[in-house]
Amino acid sequence: MRVVGGLGWFGGDGMARGGSPDHESVGSGTKKSSVSSSGKSQNWKEFLHRFVDSEILTANLENWFEEITEQSSNKTTAFDVPFELIDLQKFDYALEGVSFQQLIRMPSAVYASTSGAVEATAYLAIEDFLHTSVKSLWEAFWSQDGPMPFYVACLYDANLKFYQAEKAIANGKLGGLCATAIMLKNPRHPHGKWEDILEVALLRPDIGSLAVERDQKSFSSVIGEALFFAVRILLSRRLSRSNVSPSSNSVFVLLVDSQYGGVVKVEGDVNKLECDVNNVYGCAAEWIKSYSRISVSPIDRVWNKLGNANWGDIGALQVLFATFHCLAQYAGMPKNSVEDLAADHSCRLQTRRSERQLGDTRVNGNGLFQFQQRSVSPEIVEVQEESIQIMDSAKSMKMEIGSVLWLEDSDYQKGYQINEVLDDGEIPYYIASPVEDPGNDLFLYIGSHPSQMEPAWEDMKLWYQVQRQTKILTVMKQKGLSDKYLPQLSASGRIIHQGKCRRPSSGGNCVNPLCGTPILVTSPVGKTIADMVRAGQFGRDEAIRCCHDCLSALSTAASAGIRHGDIRPENIICVRSGLRQPYYVLIGWGHAILEERDRPAMNLHFSSTYVLQEGKLCSASDAESLVYLLYFCTGGDLPDLDSVEGALQWRENSWSKRLIQQKLGDISAVLKAFADYVDSLCGTPYPMDYGIWLRRLKRHINEDDHGKEINTSS
Repeated sequence: MRVVGGLGWFGGDGMARGGSPDHESVGSGTKKSSVSSSGKSQNWKEFLHRFVDSEILTANLENWFEEITEQSSNKTTAFDVPFELIDLQKFDYALEGVSFQQLIRMPSAVYASTSGAVEATAYLAIEDFLHTSVKSLWEAFWSQDGPMPFYVACLYDANLKFYQAEKAIANGKLGGLCATAIMLKNPRHPHGKWEDILEVALLRPDIGSLAVERDQKSFSSVIGEALFFAVRILLSRRLSRSNVSPSSNSVFVLLVDSQYGGVVKVEGDVNKLECDVNNVYGCAAEWIKSYSRISVSPIDRVWNKLGNANWGDIGALQVLFATFHCLAQYAGMPKNSVEDLAADHSCRLQTRRSERQLGDTRVNGNGLFQFQQRSVSPEIVEVQEESIQIMDSAKSMKMEIGSVLWLEDSDYQKGYQINEVLDDGEIPYYIASPVEDPGNDLFLYIGSHPSQMEPAWEDMKLWYQVQRQTKILTVMKQKGLSDKYLPQLSASGRIIHQGKCRRPSSGGNCVNPLCGTPILVTSPVGKTIADMVRAGQFGRDEAIRCCHDCLSALSTAASAGIRHGDIRPENIICVRSGLRQPYYVLIGWGHAILEERDRPAMNLHFSSTYVLQEGKLCSASDAESLVYLLYFCTGGDLPDLDSVEGALQWRENSWSKRLIQQKLGDISAVLKAFADYVDSLCGTPYPMDYGIWLRRLKRHINEDDHGKEINTSS
């Protein structure tokens, strides 16, 4: 492992002898008028000057590495992964129409030869790989015609300057290259500055061996170096006027060799790092252990034996996804979202089927097709009846009224009869009742089959609706959340299909496409707001009560650290069931946020401004979505939105001209006041005060109910 900074600048104790080689980078912070602020800034500059040796940092983290490795002995990795498989699959669909072309091939064995030409080619290849990644992603998601504001350069360890690999090699600097970075173009500093780094790649030998050999020393060394680069980049951003989003406290570091690659993500508030210039590595190590969140992807193959990148495989895909997030830190959420591009998968699939002249172009929930017979064979072929039943089951995942599904849980088997087939505009769900209790109506959701390694786009939605929502509702139940405005988990398990089940003794499912398909059953049932609006049944009283009940649900969930992330008319139901006063239940918790890495659903009409810009929820995001819902459902003009950019422009115009407040003010003064309150919180870290608004809305509901009682009695 190389020492960043080189021995020419430092003595044996690692103390700086002269001016910093990265003087411009760390000295570009905003000048402070006060002496104390200036002194504090100088301390941070000095801290960064002395923070130059990755090996010392790794040594400070050695015991910590051993501890987390021992604690995670029962797990496959010591760290969480930065990306969920379902998000990578969605990203894969979005990239179907995107072209990537690496022109400089990666040599098959970078360090197998002592020839400098091999290592030189490797650095040229990684530069070309990052260049085509950035260029293709930028054009696909942000700007097809506009100039690309990024470039790729290598870091030279002797002076911490950035050079194009070709120039560095020509000038005899090959041996001193230690990293390759995606940089923001900076006209004032064309040679690059540390705070302009969006992503850094470390080309190191035998990265692939970490996935199989589990060498603790090698693992600690590589991860320690990645952490060093991440901390140094975060510190440089802190001291600068970087164009990278100030809300971004994360850095992605790529670890690659000539065949394999992985991603390390480091995030955390670097302002919590203690600034002790006499103990820079100890302070950095303590910050990493106490205040950072580290996630490491699996090490997987990126380049094939010919040196071409496997763009569609998991190794290159997770590297591309990391690069995508880095671009979003600078440019904000893309003009063409991942969801929008991934949704085109179904259209491309239909086009492909038309090209192949297949008969029925409809696709069922399992991705199985009924092919049109093009020729007739005179030979009579015996077809097993069970095979016919399996195909029939595969074609009819949409259940019919009156059919019965049997659910298998760990403790019991239970039957549910389908009473009504519903549709949220995208996928079907059902009202069903237990066989032993026919009068008890429940919502029943059928998920995607767990064996689908590459599910259709529709199956991904089913996964959120069933598997993920089951997880969220289970967490709510375990945490004892009790609120009648939240859905209740009635049952969950797997389908027991008709006929003989030939499940292998080793576990898993049989060949029947229904075998093992997950089911979620919830209560209560009701009519969605979307249906109420279409029927003209959502007026002033309904809007106030809906606002109160949804805020109550959000408040209860927030007390356990859960946020909804997908508020829209299809995810709120009105429950009557013989009650004098109906109430509203917030359903559809599949996209709920449990952890920092979770991402909300993206909806051009109902997502909050912060979600569209950053892809994350702020404290008021759910409330902002609720305001949009009330606005549109009470007669607000529904704009024709086809891009994130257009959606953000509509929000800016509507809030600045107070169109939303005016419309809600026509309905109720308390709703107008609530919209003003939410507007003041949008994008800020300040928490929602649910209590005061629940009390204010409750007073209006009580007054209305009391008035109705008097009118009725008279």
